[in-house]
Amino acid sequence: MKIAGFTFVRNAVRYDYPVLESLRSLLPLCDAVYIAVGQSDDETLALVQGLKEPKLHILETVWDDALREGGRVLAIETDKAFDAIPEEYDWCIYLQADEVLHEADYPAIRAAMQEWLSDPATEGLVFKYRHFYGSYDFTGASRRWYRREVRVLRNNKSIRSYRDAQGFRLQTGATLRKLRVRPVAAWVYHYGWVKHPADQQRKQQSFNKLWHSDDWVSEHVGAAPTYHYDGSEPLEAFAGTHPAAMQARISSMNWHFETNPAQVRWSWKDRLSKFTERWFGWRPGEYKNYQEIR
Repeated sequence: MKIAGFTFVRNAVRYDYPVLESLRSLLPLCDAVYIAVGQSDDETLALVQGLKEPKLHILETVWDDALREGGRVLAIETDKAFDAIPEEYDWCIYLQADEVLHEADYPAIRAAMQEWLSDPATEGLVFKYRHFYGSYDFTGASRRWYRREVRVLRNNKSIRSYRDAQGFRLQTGATLRKLRVRPVAAWVYHYGWVKHPADQQRKQQSFNKLWHSDDWVSEHVGAAPTYHYDGSEPLEAFAGTHPAAMQARISSMNWHFETNPAQVRWSWKDRLSKFTERWFGWRPGEYKNYQEIR
C-alpha cells in the first residue's frame, strides 16, 4: 500500500497559516506529499522549501484571481496538487493549510486504509472535525461548524475537488456524484479561526474576495486593523491534547481571547441539534459532502 499526501497554500506567512505544522503531521503517514504553492506576496515558497524534506514535492502555481465566485480557485489549486500524484499510489490524504492530524490517530488511519484497500466500493474515508475558535482552548459547538469531511480518497483522477475545496465529487461523464466513503476513527484539527486578530483580519479581507465583491468585503469585513472574535459564539472548552506538531505554535500564542461558554445564549436550533447529536449521534438537517456506506 502506497500513500501520498496533497495540499495547497498561498501567502502562508502573511496570513499566519500553520502550513509547516500541517505538513509535519501529514508526512509520517505518506510515502510522498505534493503541495501546490501559489505565487505569493511573502516568503511562503521559501518557508515550505525550508523543510528540506525528501518526500515533499513542491509545485509552483499561479492562482486565477479573476475567479471570484464560490471560492472556485481553491478547488482548482487542490486539483493541481492531486493530479500531480503518480498512479502508483493507492490512497491520497488531503489536508488544507490550516488542518493538522494528531499522531495518536495514525494507527487508526493506517488501519482503515489497509482494511478498505481491496474494496473498490470504498472511494474515500471521512474524518471527524475539531474546529478551534479564538484560542486553542475552545472548539465551535454550533451548527455552522461541519462535523465530518472526506480527507482520504482513492487515487482516481475522476475525483474532483468540489466548489470551494471543502469536499470532493466523482465525475462520471457530465455529472458529479458524492463519494461513497467509510468513517475512520480519527480527527482533523482545524485552526483556521485561531490566529492573532491582526492576522485574522488580513486573512478575512483577502479570503472573502474569493466569494464576494470588493464592496461586500468593505461592508462586511471593513478596514479595521484587527478582527473581533465573537465572545458569544457557542463554544466548548477543549480538554484534550493538541497534535505534537502544534505545540511550539501554541506555546507562542501572543493574544488574549475572552469567552464564557456557560453564559452563551444558544439558539433553539443549536440546542436541538446538540441534544440529538449527544443522545442519538446525528444532526437534524445536516448537509453531507459524501455518501456513507452502511
